[in-house]
Amino acid sequence: MSQRDTLVHLFAGGCGGTVGAILTCPLEVVKTRLQSSSVTFYISEVHLNTVNGASVARVAPPGPLHCLKLILEKEGPRSLFRGLGPNLVGVAPSRAIYFAAYSTAKEKLNGILEPDSTQVHMVSAGLAGFTAITATNPIWLIKTRLQLDARNRGERPMNAFECVRRVYQMDGLRGFYRGMSASYAGISETVVHFVIYESIKRKLLEYKAHTSMDEEEESVKDASDFVGMMLAAATSKTCATSIAYPHEVIRTRLREEGSKYRSFFQTLLTVPKEEGYRALYRGLTTHLVRQIPNTAIMMCTYEVREGAIGYRSGNKSGDKRVKDTDKNTSSA
Repeated sequence: MSQRDTLVHLFAGGCGGTVGAILTCPLEVVKTRLQSSSVTFYISEVHLNTVNGASVARVAPPGPLHCLKLILEKEGPRSLFRGLGPNLVGVAPSRAIYFAAYSTAKEKLNGILEPDSTQVHMVSAGLAGFTAITATNPIWLIKTRLQLDARNRGERPMNAFECVRRVYQMDGLRGFYRGMSASYAGISETVVHFVIYESIKRKLLEYKAHTSMDEEEESVKDASDFVGMMLAAATSKTCATSIAYPHEVIRTRLREEGSKYRSFFQTLLTVPKEEGYRALYRGLTTHLVRQIPNTAIMMCTYEVREGAIGYRSGNKSGDKRVKDTDKNTSSA
């Protein structure tokens, strides 16, 4: 991959992730609150159960709309954008690193394994996820802490710099990497997402190659391409998220301040024991509502940006992109 192509992937991936993050931030705050172990919002019902002789408070958490209402009443509308700063700081480099690593790994593996095969997509997605997670985990930890900072109206909310200082004072540098094990487990979601996305995209490209349209219908074709990519991204992300969602809850628990959760497997066993297995899927509806449009926006922005930049780079590059499309080797 040339330096120009790498920069294209960095820029396109970063722009796509940033647009999606801004539009869906309030939903992410609600999702994070529902995933947490805090009982701040779980005051509607409390059922006491006995597990192995010990009394355990098992609560019935509110739904997304109830949680949203409580946040607005107690903290105000601005609280729905807590953590947006770190999100904006982190989403562009995270997505940029991911797409650049994915495209680079895919190109290298196409020369070793069967080109554009499922194996290539899986390994490329896994390597890209590992790279992005390792590089940006401290940013996401700060974002989660800020989203969980539930302070009433009139109280000064904690800012990112205060949060960084608190994390360092309590846990040192290791504290910034809490939850990273759960993020690594979440690579499986990314792998499934891209495998399904590439498969659907390949089918769309094959259909497009076998469908002839007049120049007068060019705008219709462009619109159908855009809608097709949106549906491909939404479908693939829905399937992947539903399969791998428990790692999201575990990651949030691990990132809580003063948390009793210490490791991935310890949390995976503790949460169902104390709250039931349904707790591992708490916030799934909100996550799907947030993630599906977020992913669709991100992927389409990425595809459109990359296509536009490639087109403006000249006829030679444009001809190469057409050939790549004909061979079904265009990157995600």
